[in-house]
Amino acid sequence: MSIVHSPLRHPLIGLFAKAQPRSVPLAWRNFTANKQRMLSSAAGIGFAVLLMLMQLGFEQAFYDSSLEVLRGLDGDILIESVHKSQFATQDPFAIADLDATRKVTGVASARPLYAAWFEFLWKNPSDGKAYLVRGFGFDPDEPVFLFPDVDANRQKLKEANTVLVDRHARCFLGMDTAATEAEINGVKVKIVGSFALGPDFVSDGTVMMSDRTFASLLHGAASGAEMGVIKVHTGEDRMVVQQALRKALPATIAVFTKPELIEFERKFEAEVSSVGPIFAMGTIVGFVVGMLISYQVTYTDLADQLPQYATMKAIGYRNGYLLRVVLEQAALNALAGWISALLVSILLYRIIGQTALLPMHMTAKIIFVSLGLTLGMCLISAAIAVGRVIKADPAEVF
Repeated sequence: MSIVHSPLRHPLIGLFAKAQPRSVPLAWRNFTANKQRMLSSAAGIGFAVLLMLMQLGFEQAFYDSSLEVLRGLDGDILIESVHKSQFATQDPFAIADLDATRKVTGVASARPLYAAWFEFLWKNPSDGKAYLVRGFGFDPDEPVFLFPDVDANRQKLKEANTVLVDRHARCFLGMDTAATEAEINGVKVKIVGSFALGPDFVSDGTVMMSDRTFASLLHGAASGAEMGVIKVHTGEDRMVVQQALRKALPATIAVFTKPELIEFERKFEAEVSSVGPIFAMGTIVGFVVGMLISYQVTYTDLADQLPQYATMKAIGYRNGYLLRVVLEQAALNALAGWISALLVSILLYRIIGQTALLPMHMTAKIIFVSLGLTLGMCLISAAIAVGRVIKADPAEVF
């Protein structure tokens, strides 16, 4: 009687099956075996990753530009009308409420900020075309902004009908020229300086002026302040002062610390406004497109290499090892696509930032979020496609 050794029992094959996974980087060799396919796979996946990176970049630029003014306020606590849904909506409160604020223990100063988003008609000093711009007014002796250029030139605003202009405003406004005069609401104004702020998704440009000029250009006294900028004495607990202010002020006034108001505005944009969900949906679309491309890449690769995988199963390789090889190769595809898309997106961020005047910057958050999404879409699609390898029967393949 002759003894037939099963391939699964032969000691040499068993030794080969145990040693080979550790010695041969199979996923890497599969990934680099066909250079043309490797490049086409990286390009396909990279396209989907680029979609996600652009959506993430636009979303961050939207938040950064809309929150730039709030970050630039020189205050520890900020108060506004409780009915304001966001900073860019006009709902002033009575100046008398600031008088009550100054009487609260721990308050060092309480200064009003006047604002209007759609009431200042700016005429380009070069071509005479008129556009709506955002305007802020404050007492030059009681500064409310941290912007260095505004602080350096605020004393010049004491003269009637003088303004500071945003030199980073959109170019069609003509604020970046050497003009010394312009027209707002039909009134000639003198440009006494500039500052660097930039537009957002609501306003194309900004002018700053004294509270008196603000009221004058609106052809009457301002109805109230849009924001109260409050500083607390050194050593005072801001949270304690905040609670005291809430008790001293009427229920129509909302009291925030500066970080709280910034977070409040961010949540509103992300959850209530239409802009935040649009960018989130764009990222999801990019993720789905990437999954489809990655699945096609992985499935095609597995179909071409199915005889080799079937042979490995026949000589004793377990499904767990084959699954790991496929997932490793999918991760390599993901990294190749992600790196290429990242490099392209950095260039696009720079171009769009300069042309559209949006604060588009590659950040660690965008890098790690995009990397996680890329690995996720490729690994999920590979886990779906690998079923063909697991179910492969060597007898049927050959």
